[in-house]
Amino acid sequence: MLENLSTEKRNNHTMKMDEMSVLEILRTMNQEDKSVPGIIEKELASIEVAVEKVIHSFKKKGRLIYIGAGTSGRLGILDAVECVPTFGVSPDQVVGIIAGGAEAIKTAIEGVEDSRQFGKDDLEAISLTKNDTVVGIAASGRTPYVIGALQYAKQIGAETVAVSCNTQSEISRYADTAIEIETGAEVLTGSTRLKAGTAQKLVLNMISTAAMIGVGKVYGNLMVDVQATNAKLIERSKRIIMDATQVDYETAEHFYEKADGHVKTAIVMSLLDCTKEQAIEKLEIAGGFVRKAL
Repeated sequence: MLENLSTEKRNNHTMKMDEMSVLEILRTMNQEDKSVPGIIEKELASIEVAVEKVIHSFKKKGRLIYIGAGTSGRLGILDAVECVPTFGVSPDQVVGIIAGGAEAIKTAIEGVEDSRQFGKDDLEAISLTKNDTVVGIAASGRTPYVIGALQYAKQIGAETVAVSCNTQSEISRYADTAIEIETGAEVLTGSTRLKAGTAQKLVLNMISTAAMIGVGKVYGNLMVDVQATNAKLIERSKRIIMDATQVDYETAEHFYEKADGHVKTAIVMSLLDCTKEQAIEKLEIAGGFVRKAL
């Protein structure tokens, strides 16, 4: 029952929130938010398993697919979209799906999250395969749309992960790996875009970032597959080359241009004093890992 979920309970610290000053409200919200990282820490082992599944999918040319409704779906889309410029991946490699489709990103679409069939249909529409990893996201842990998606993913043979903000959640039973971050009662009763949303965002950050590191998208702590799609990112790319190779700006710019804007290639060219073609070959042999190519 909905009323039994911790995310739906009333918060004892905010029973008279409408009588608080603005500063008191902000302090209370800040105090509640501070609890989230500690709660996530308890689930690191499960998050690790999820990351390994995604890495395995990527190595098989599979995808990371987030699927959810409402805030959960929007957070999945946000993480998916940001992977493209950050890690230089195709928009098809990390996919975010929300119940109700694109219109639901900015407008509530009533009823779609209550259908298991719609969850299955949306995965069918992107031709889900057994090489993919599906991460179902639902703060309540009981969204039928997400359950339907996870059921279908398991039927296909894809890896499945459930991310919820209640323990012993229903979606956990339909996934190979369950990540349950019990964030508890919200300051505004039932508003899971708050602590629950924050927790989901942090977990999705972990999954995508750690998985990308696991397939060679990072050198040290530098995002060496960044897509330079604007002036800011072009400059960032050159700074990354400078940091990775300890050369000055002009030298970094030289290698950036010689590598046709591909940061990884420029780094290997600089550090090994080799041609673009040689750098590309070394990176291919190394599976895209800069460190292994050196």
